[in-house]
Amino acid sequence: MMLYVGSTMIWAVVSLLSAPLPYRQRYWIITRWTHFNLWVVERLCRIRVEVQGLENIPASGGGIVMAKHQSAWETLALQRWFTPQTWVLKRELLWLPLFGWAISLLNPIAIDRGSAASALRQLCRQGAERLAEGRWVVVFPEGTRVPPGTRGQYQPGGAVLAERTGAVVVPVAHNAGRCWGRNSFIKRPGTIQVRIGPPIDPKGKRASEILRLVEEWIEAQMQEIDPPAAASAAQRTATSSSAGAGN
Repeated sequence: MMLYVGSTMIWAVVSLLSAPLPYRQRYWIITRWTHFNLWVVERLCRIRVEVQGLENIPASGGGIVMAKHQSAWETLALQRWFTPQTWVLKRELLWLPLFGWAISLLNPIAIDRGSAASALRQLCRQGAERLAEGRWVVVFPEGTRVPPGTRGQYQPGGAVLAERTGAVVVPVAHNAGRCWGRNSFIKRPGTIQVRIGPPIDPKGKRASEILRLVEEWIEAQMQEIDPPAAASAAQRTATSSSAGAGN
């Protein structure tokens, strides 16, 4: 805990000092904290990471990443494979002293989650700008972290951005919630499996179709990499459907 707090304080100060530098240099400096913390936690807590599908990442770089959201791990770890990247996050995070100020130097897309229409407009406008600069835009379509074995309501924002810009979409599935709980500081030993899917070309597709393809691919992978939880979720869904049919 003290190591985390200490490294965060040092990182925040160094990040703020990097403000005058060009974006790419700022990005490299600021994201060192991410790599350091992942390296430390994964070793101390005996967490292994297995990745499949690295060959699916377009060599040209830049695009939209739409990933499963179970924990804080993926918000950090996706930087290993998709760089430079921009996050879509709630604007309140930027108000946090030091931490939020440092994050703001990476030019995230900070949306107002209280207004869905405004958030979508902002995502499309700023997302298009970031994509034009060759960055990855990372979107968690479920909107919030969900427990292992559950499926959140997939939101269309990332798919709408893809339809309007023509940027490829790379779906990502993982089971990080098994080791890195969404509401727990305690980390559990184990293996985090990450699967990176083939890029989805949005040309000729509506946002609804793009979103359907993303959701189907991610959730199909979850059935394989998180079988006990996936089976439990399927059972809950079946029970709910049966109850609804009986009404």
